[in-house]
Amino acid sequence: MDIEKTVMRPCPRPPRSLAVLTAALLLGGCASLSPDGGFEAIQSAARSHLQKDVVWSRDEAARPHIQSRIDALLAQPLSADAAVQIALLNNPGLQAAFNTLGIAEADRVAAQRLPNPGISIGRLTRGSEVEWERSLHLNLARLLTLPLRAEIEQRLFEQTRHTLVLDVLRLAADTRRAYYTAVAATQTAQYRQQALDAADAGAELARRMAQVGNWSRLKQAREQSFYADAALAMARSEQVRLQARERLTRLMGLPNADPLQLPLRLPDLPAALPELPDVEQQAMASRLDLQMARLQTEALAKNLGLTRRTRFINVLELGVVNNGSNEESQQRGYEVSFELPLFDWGQTRVMAAESRYRQALERARESAINARSEVREAYAMQHSQYAVARHLRDEVVPLKKRISDENLLRYNGMLIGVFELLADARAQIAAVTAAIDAQRDFWLAEADLQMALLGTPGKTALTPASSAPAAAVAGGH
Repeated sequence: MDIEKTVMRPCPRPPRSLAVLTAALLLGGCASLSPDGGFEAIQSAARSHLQKDVVWSRDEAARPHIQSRIDALLAQPLSADAAVQIALLNNPGLQAAFNTLGIAEADRVAAQRLPNPGISIGRLTRGSEVEWERSLHLNLARLLTLPLRAEIEQRLFEQTRHTLVLDVLRLAADTRRAYYTAVAATQTAQYRQQALDAADAGAELARRMAQVGNWSRLKQAREQSFYADAALAMARSEQVRLQARERLTRLMGLPNADPLQLPLRLPDLPAALPELPDVEQQAMASRLDLQMARLQTEALAKNLGLTRRTRFINVLELGVVNNGSNEESQQRGYEVSFELPLFDWGQTRVMAAESRYRQALERARESAINARSEVREAYAMQHSQYAVARHLRDEVVPLKKRISDENLLRYNGMLIGVFELLADARAQIAAVTAAIDAQRDFWLAEADLQMALLGTPGKTALTPASSAPAAAVAGGH
């Protein structure tokens, strides 16, 4: 039979119940994204813990304003607080991490929305007979577990926010440490240059005295050796200065280090350190990594409950069926489809969920133990470095200066020679260099303690330069 001559009845209008169900689904899925993506909590944490502003650059329109703030901070000598503020505004890695908040919020909102219904339409022909099959189906398992899934995603969203707050605090601590290291490297390089100048003067004088026969080759070689050592130390100091300056530049998100105007010396030591008798309790109450571990454990516990409830149902769909043809009356009804747990009874999914939960519990316990130890260590290191720095500043350096002044008087009285005076100057410079290293280590320990009170600290290892000067100070010339 020619198909063009077939007379087909128009498709029947969907039943009223179907329209009502569709409207209910649309109204039930009205969960929407927040205007700031949940970023206000991160801004509040930065203001509370750091007294600094943090901005999420989600469009280019805000970039000129941010750049103007950065230019204003770079136009004057850089302080530690200014370096931290520039890093929080300009670090590209931090800006990239902020986008995980948008991903987490999208997952949270998607979990709160009703699942989209599915519609299938089929057309079958048998000779002159045309049959239409229409069905509306809905993932019933996802609909029944929607409250649990929404709660899980909400917890994961909060965990993401805690992670980003910890990233902000960690970047601030890293920038502060890099700032103090860069300033100390600059200050050390200046004193190394003074030592090089003194060694150069001694080597030149020894060369001239050897030419006229008033100086032995051994003594001349010794002075030249001092000069070679000073030149090597100066080259290494310059390497350290360049490396520290570039690290600070990277953390601040600057294209080059040219705009940096670092001060010539480190900040002075505080008059006294505040006592923190309850430092462990304070850390346990405020550390963000412990809060994150608790949120993760709670989320996995909820997930375990969801896995146990749905272990036998992998696919459960509710559908509305509407069949019709040219010759027969329409068929209406519903169908429920699900998988039979013949081969997979869900034990693997339950076992995996239970293992993840137990793993999270043990990691949370480990985090608590580490937190107590880290804050005790950071607190002890802060006080120890403070004592070392004050001892070098108040005892060792003044004593070396007094010796230098006395030797200068003896030189003026022709009691000692110029080489003894130069050797004394080298010893004094070594003592000052040791004091600079100790002062730097105190400020690094201070940054470590502040980070240990809020989250996992990036421990600052003592460099060889921090301990080597003690021998140089004791040995002298």
